[in-house]
Amino acid sequence: MSLPFPIRVALVDDHSLVRDGIRALLAVVDFLAIVGEADSGASAIEMVRDTQPDLLLVDIGLKDMNGLELTRQLRREHPQIKILILSMYDNNEYVSESVRSGASGYVLKNSPSREIIAAIEAIASGGTFYSAEIARKLAADRPADNELTPRESEVLCKMVLGMNNKEMARELDISVRTVETHRLSIRRKLNIDKPAALLNYAIERGLISR
Repeated sequence: MSLPFPIRVALVDDHSLVRDGIRALLAVVDFLAIVGEADSGASAIEMVRDTQPDLLLVDIGLKDMNGLELTRQLRREHPQIKILILSMYDNNEYVSESVRSGASGYVLKNSPSREIIAAIEAIASGGTFYSAEIARKLAADRPADNELTPRESEVLCKMVLGMNNKEMARELDISVRTVETHRLSIRRKLNIDKPAALLNYAIERGLISR
C-alpha cells in the first residue's frame, strides 16, 4: 500500500509538555504533517471531525476517558483512521486491549525517536507496529492455543464463584468489555459452557479448591 503524502498526523495527550516533545520530533520529518492536537477524549473527537487526520497518536491515560475507549469510538466513527497508542505502560493487558480496540500499534513513550517514526510509517502503510520490548514480552507470554492466560484464569475463578461482569470488572480493575472478551475467549478455548463443567475444570487445574 502506498503512503499518503504527507501523512496527516494528530496528537492526543493531556500533558502539553509531552505533546510539545512529540510535535518537535515529528516536525523535522518531511513526510509528516501535524494537523491537530487534543488534550482530552472529547476534544479529540471534535478535532478528528474537523481535521480528518490519517493517523492519530493516542495516550492511554486521558483526563476524561481511557485512550482505548477513545480508540474504539474513533474507529467506529472513522473506520479509515489509523491509531498508534503511545504509552508509558508495558502491561500486556493494555497491549492486548489496544488490539481489540482497533489500534494498529503500541509504542512506549521512552522508545527511541526512530522507533516512533518507523511505527507511523508502518501503520500509515496498512501494517502494524509494536515496540521491540513489547513484542518480546508478547512472544514470551503467548500461551498455547487452548491454554488460558493468567487473566483469563482469574476471570474463570470469578465466574465459578458466581460474580457478574460488573463485579468482576470492579474487582480486577478492568472494563466490563474486557471481562466480556475474556469470557468469550475462555469459552472458545475450553469449549465449555455449563457452570458445573467450568467449576470442575477450575478445580482440576488447581485454580480453586473444593
